[in-house]
Amino acid sequence: MSYPGDLGNVVDRAIKSAHGALSNRQHEDGHWVFELEADATIPAEYVLLEHFLDRIDPEKQKKIGVYLRRIQGSHGGWPLYHDGDFDISATVKAYFALKAIGDDPEAPHMRRARKAILARGGAERTNVFTRIQLALFGEVPWDAVPVMPVELMLLSRKAYVSLWNMSYWSRTVIAPLLVLGAYKPLAKNPKNIHVPELFVTPPAQVKDWIRGPYRSHWGRFFKYLDSVLRKIEPHFPKKTRKKAIKKAIAFIEERLSAGGLGAIYPAMANVVMMYRILGVSDSDPKVVQAWQSIQDLLIEKNGEIYCQPCVSPVWDTGLSGLAMLEAATGPKAVEREETFKNLKKSASWLRDRQILDVKGDWAINTPHLRPGGWAFQYENDYYPDVDDTAVVGMLLHRLDPEENKEAIERAREWIIGMQSTNGGWGAFDIDNDLDFLNQIPFADHGALLDPPTVDVSARCVSFLSQLGHPEDRAVIEKAITYIRKEQEPSGSWFGRWGTNYIYGTWSALCALNIAGVDHQDPTILRAVEWLESVQREDGGWGEDCASYEGAAQGVYKQSLPTQTAWAVLALMAVGRRDTEAVKRGIAYLTKEQDEKGEWNENPYNAVGFPKVFYLRYHGYKQFFPLTALSRYRNLESSNSGRVEFGF
Repeated sequence: MSYPGDLGNVVDRAIKSAHGALSNRQHEDGHWVFELEADATIPAEYVLLEHFLDRIDPEKQKKIGVYLRRIQGSHGGWPLYHDGDFDISATVKAYFALKAIGDDPEAPHMRRARKAILARGGAERTNVFTRIQLALFGEVPWDAVPVMPVELMLLSRKAYVSLWNMSYWSRTVIAPLLVLGAYKPLAKNPKNIHVPELFVTPPAQVKDWIRGPYRSHWGRFFKYLDSVLRKIEPHFPKKTRKKAIKKAIAFIEERLSAGGLGAIYPAMANVVMMYRILGVSDSDPKVVQAWQSIQDLLIEKNGEIYCQPCVSPVWDTGLSGLAMLEAATGPKAVEREETFKNLKKSASWLRDRQILDVKGDWAINTPHLRPGGWAFQYENDYYPDVDDTAVVGMLLHRLDPEENKEAIERAREWIIGMQSTNGGWGAFDIDNDLDFLNQIPFADHGALLDPPTVDVSARCVSFLSQLGHPEDRAVIEKAITYIRKEQEPSGSWFGRWGTNYIYGTWSALCALNIAGVDHQDPTILRAVEWLESVQREDGGWGEDCASYEGAAQGVYKQSLPTQTAWAVLALMAVGRRDTEAVKRGIAYLTKEQDEKGEWNENPYNAVGFPKVFYLRYHGYKQFFPLTALSRYRNLESSNSGRVEFGF
């Protein structure tokens, strides 16, 4: 791909247009929030939740049906991300939901889905969470579900198989689920919808619900333990069970808020079902709040409705703010005064949401550390994360380090205190890395834990390095050592929270630059060589979510604005602003911008759990290209020619 001779002027126009488009999406109070879309499972589960409770809203269900039918794949089933392969668990849930909505099982789309399910072993071969849904409707016996006694709530952190040794998302999902498992309730299911046609073997005859392949000898051990627990669990003392249920409810209610338990859909839905089986009225304030938190996740547009897995306002505001700030600085700044005025509102909105008084679950490992982080969502005080905190901290520092001094210092203190032993950072917890827990039958998704990852660690290094406190150098150096060790043989880095190696490599290179690593360092040179090797002919970059499943790193059938922005930001961070690769990438971004100043892409760009749960941040394709274009423009007039910020 060639680029125009007046690339600079083209870039200036693109920045102005994109700045205006992103500005128009800012809320009056200063924050941004974009849609966060997952796969068919969340809207399907929402449909089934209404049927479990007999709180069916026909109009909502009709519009969810439109959405589910639209995203059905050509293979007959439902994928985990745009244009992905068939996934049996997502397909079983979507089929069940559509049948509950009223779709005729003999309709062509239902026949295709059913045929695909049966060809791949039937509903008996779905994952644990899908089998739990089926058990709640009586489609499979509870024997289909791994034994998870509610007595787990009574175990302290010292007991290895303890909720405190699992990730935040696991704790919040499991706590109400343990109560459900203790009662083994049956859905109201007022329309009496069942799906026996999805099973190759009648559920009562299936003997191998829990089976390999096992990733280690731990898998076989826990399978044996599961078989033992099945025999002895019915004989657990009733007094102990009652105490455990009480402990679970106390854990949940301490963490309830307008954002819902953990502010993630599966936990929120489990809480609503838990209250129902405990006999708590739907008019009880706790239930009203829990139900409303779920309704707040619904997105309605173009005659469709889908349910988000959670919302992302703090993350979106931090990243949008950095994009707007980059566009509004330098000699060619776009609407500098107005932008800074609006970003001051963003800063105020963010400061109001810094968690300063609640010691969340993270404190189990560091009880003397003061709170100081931000959560991803509007309200989730028990579960701030260092990634959001670092991004917000970098924005506040660039905007006004004096006005935001106290907020920045509390964030710095908290992030330093959250560093894990190996030098990296997990998103929500410290040293949350007992990998054998991922071998228990319940954890067939392999994501029970929150171990340190390069992308999150890089963001923490970027934040601390941008602040520049000499006394933080030891913390930063320890993290750099971790990042170096995690580099792939290809020269890239794995992206735990964004797709995938392009995201991880961008994160790492930004951090290494601001931390002062020489741009000729072999670690950086190998990463640059890899990034340039996967640039596409049209000048852009793209990466398939299938890279999490063993597909080639950094490769896709088309270029994508989001991943192109990450790639050029990474290259510019390590001194490659004037290379042909960067110019071609920038030209691609200007070419792909639409008349509204925005970009369009359908492929997913992030991940919740690799191989299991993927995400599409609708804001990424807007604020990352604006950041990249503005950075390219600003470096041209920079005295140092160097990126002097962590992001």
